[in-house]
Amino acid sequence: MDFTRRWLLAGTAAASAWPTLASATPSGKLRSAARDAWIYVLPLIEMAATRAGTLNPPAPRPPLAPNTFRHARGLTTPADRLVTAPNNDTLFSNAWVDLTQGPVTLIMPPIGSRYMSVAVMDMYTDNDAVLGTRTIGVGGGRFTLVGPGQTGSGPNVVRLTTPHGWLLARTLIDGEADLPAAHAVQDGLLLEGPSTPPPPAYATRHDNWAEFFSSAQRLLVSDPPPATDDRILAALAPLGLDAHGGFDPKHFDAAAAAEIEAGIADARLVLHDVPPPAVVQGWTYPRVDLGDFKQDYLFRANVALFGLAALPREETMYMRPIGEDGRTTTMHGDATYRLSFAKGEFPPVDGFWSLTMYEQTEEGQTFLNPNPLNRYSIGDRTRGLSLNPDGSLDIWISRTDPGPARRANWLPAPAQGPYVLSLRTYLPRPEIQNGVWRIPALQKI
Repeated sequence: MDFTRRWLLAGTAAASAWPTLASATPSGKLRSAARDAWIYVLPLIEMAATRAGTLNPPAPRPPLAPNTFRHARGLTTPADRLVTAPNNDTLFSNAWVDLTQGPVTLIMPPIGSRYMSVAVMDMYTDNDAVLGTRTIGVGGGRFTLVGPGQTGSGPNVVRLTTPHGWLLARTLIDGEADLPAAHAVQDGLLLEGPSTPPPPAYATRHDNWAEFFSSAQRLLVSDPPPATDDRILAALAPLGLDAHGGFDPKHFDAAAAAEIEAGIADARLVLHDVPPPAVVQGWTYPRVDLGDFKQDYLFRANVALFGLAALPREETMYMRPIGEDGRTTTMHGDATYRLSFAKGEFPPVDGFWSLTMYEQTEEGQTFLNPNPLNRYSIGDRTRGLSLNPDGSLDIWISRTDPGPARRANWLPAPAQGPYVLSLRTYLPRPEIQNGVWRIPALQKI
């Protein structure tokens, strides 16, 4: 749930990512519009699919109404496949808000010393606010969530930029013995507001072009884009996709449908074949616009597909080592790796840090992998780690058991297939954010 398999253009190149994309395929205006539209609306489609999976889960779990929290009472496991790249450090609480009938009140409990955050995301995946340890302190409070055009002012008013949105809460847990106390914090998360009907069904990214764009059209009407997106919406005119319901698949003949399908294929290729940003000591670092993408539509779509619900840098920084190909963060080989932190050089955070292992699907999404230790991450709260005599820490990453002397610090990789590592630093201190502190390079053994 927390970051992307691949990274897009870095630095100043990122500012021109969309104009570059828009001129990349000269074969036809409709094909180009379909490609750009698929990338632009993909976050809406992914959010709608995640909302459907949360509100209407498989039996025996009951349906969930909008404006209601559902709490996961245990840490994420390999069986959890609703959202890509989840962490294994916090308990998650989900609520999908509907502000069309009026504001909704969010009640947050006293947090105490544990880390907690509630990300308030609009339907385009931007974090309109993050409420929690960093921003409101430990005392909790009552917050009024208002949508576009609704009145409200004051320090405890949180404005969503779309009428619908997602609240994703993360509550840190420190081992099994901490579960009852963490559950009590979760139970203090409440929403008060008008009841609303469940949202209608929408297509997914796997459906055909007519169903995909028809659903995207309905989502653009129910959650209109900001005025700052007028330029890109004008570029989609050949497709008819807009905030007013202009798309109609019956307007396109077989030749036009072929152009649209070609544009979608182009879009998928763009998202799956992008270079990483500048790499420091073999690790990628998050872009400054992560979680607040503005007009960086290509990056936004990439994160929606490979790391939906990523937090902004000031809340969490996600770093991944580069893979053997030097272009992506995917690792394929059977080598053993060592990540070594010198004494006093552990990640500087005001929250916590962890290194998580993921298996990677053919589509590029990442999930926790079953392993002999049932260990999915190693971090500053992992019990039983063995420090070296000089106080340093070695973490061993391999597909096979590294042996008794190293097993306590072993992070198992999948027995076969590609995998991805992600180092998370929650509440990173300035020295991480400004690049003074860097992750040591992985050592291939």
